Amino acid sequence: MKKALVLEGGSLRGLFSGGVIDVMMESGIEYDALIGVSAGAAFGCNYKSKQIGRPLRYNMRYAKDWRYCSVRSLLLTGDIFGAKFCYQTLPLKLDPMDKETYESNPMDMIVVCTDVHTGKPVYHKINELTPEALEWMRASASMPFVSRIVRVDGHAMLDGGISDSIPVQYAVEQGYDKVVVVTTQPEDYVKKPFGHDGIVRLALHKYPRLAQAILDRHRMYNREMAYLKEKEEEGRIYCIRPDEALDIKRIEHDAGKMETVYQVGRLKGEVIMDELKAYLGVPKTEA
Repeated sequence: MKKALVLEGGSLRGLFSGGVIDVMMESGIEYDALIGVSAGAAFGCNYKSKQIGRPLRYNMRYAKDWRYCSVRSLLLTGDIFGAKFCYQTLPLKLDPMDKETYESNPMDMIVVCTDVHTGKPVYHKINELTPEALEWMRASASMPFVSRIVRVDGHAMLDGGISDSIPVQYAVEQGYDKVVVVTTQPEDYVKKPFGHDGIVRLALHKYPRLAQAILDRHRMYNREMAYLKEKEEEGRIYCIRPDEALDIKRIEHDAGKMETVYQVGRLKGEVIMDELKAYLGVPKTEA
């Protein structure tokens, strides 16, 4: 039986997912694949390297470091989340990822990005922790308008959430028998249109299909939420959501709010753990 974990993005809302997955790791829950989008990829990779608490730790530590995330970084580098600092200095030197554990863990790590030429999702497996792998993670989490286009392995890409925010259908179509999904919005959330159509098309005039994908994103997202609910009611998937909207901005510098959202995720993970094990067929004595 093949099991997959799907993690939605949402920038710092992803710390909710960070709390949930830490409880999963502590409980011995294992998957055959993790499919991460945006922050779901950037934080979810720690499941493969088995580094409990790492996303919260470095986000809190560097919350006010301009190199990590700031308007200054945007003006000086073209990325609001500093590319070199976040995807080289931090994971390789300041708070290193466990390369040996990452690469020996048999779980597949799949990131979702958006091709800027087609406006369509790109799904890419990164099971070795190489510089290219870190660039794929960066691409998945590179928000439009405040990030440079990431070019890696012949692709030009931005945030995977533009084209496939919650890749549940992808996971089902790939043949995973059990699919666990962690969203960062509550069940009743409905995404509204981005608006500013003319500005979006002007700013992205070189990439009209990307612009259209951004303008259509609310429709895509709301369809995915409906699909999620349908498959959940069928018992095909298991979904973990915050009970209410998370009190944190997409770009947040308040370490206290980060800690709170992470703890909300941990509590949710603890509350649903018995149900999750039952869904996955994991005997309680094993975890």
